Amino acid sequence: MEFRNRFARKAADLNGAAPVTAAFLGDSVTQGCFEVFRVRDRDLDTVYDAEAVYHSHLKKELHRLFPRVPVNMINAGISGGSAPQGADRIERDVLRFSPDLVVVCFGLNDVHGGQEKLSLYSRSLERIFDRLHEASVETVFMTPNMMNTRISPHICDPVIREYALSFSQIQNSGLFDVYMEEAKRVCDRAGVPVCDVYSRWKAYHAVGVDVTELLSNYLNHPTRAMHELFSHELLRLLF
Repeated sequence: MEFRNRFARKAADLNGAAPVTAAFLGDSVTQGCFEVFRVRDRDLDTVYDAEAVYHSHLKKELHRLFPRVPVNMINAGISGGSAPQGADRIERDVLRFSPDLVVVCFGLNDVHGGQEKLSLYSRSLERIFDRLHEASVETVFMTPNMMNTRISPHICDPVIREYALSFSQIQNSGLFDVYMEEAKRVCDRAGVPVCDVYSRWKAYHAVGVDVTELLSNYLNHPTRAMHELFSHELLRLLF
């Protein structure tokens, strides 16, 4: 990938080569959201932790590999974000920074639209990839983590338990699998490489790992430790 070559060129010629910039377009996981809590009748808010998010881990790993190379990370994640919204804000939140690489990660919120919104999800990813291709920006699609498969006994709030029931029904129905397979088909048509974190989570689940316990909110936000899985998978793909 050209992205990794930029590190080598910058390390060899600090004055003559530009800094390296990567942008991350996604939802609450990309923004850095972790635990959730209720603030009003049914409204939820979240704990934000910018240091624990996967691209923060990735930046540290890149600095270990290339300590002389400055790396700019653009956090274009928004809690509650979907692929259609990402397509609408790509100019403002991503392209104006002229990134060398964009990592796109959507699906956790889109899947709540059900089977009838699958085509909208697909078309929106195509819009994102087409625009990045027009701008000659190297692109990676990263599949998200699994959602909860059961209602965790750690959840005491009745409203959050309702969310947990709804999320687990979607995850256990196989609908999220359908969304991820469609995303990979879009990537294949667009020539976009896939960092398939979702398949890794599914593999863990298949051998008995309680993936619900790997979610900081027991719904859909990975724990801080599991964010390192995202960064490791991205690093392996990029290098």
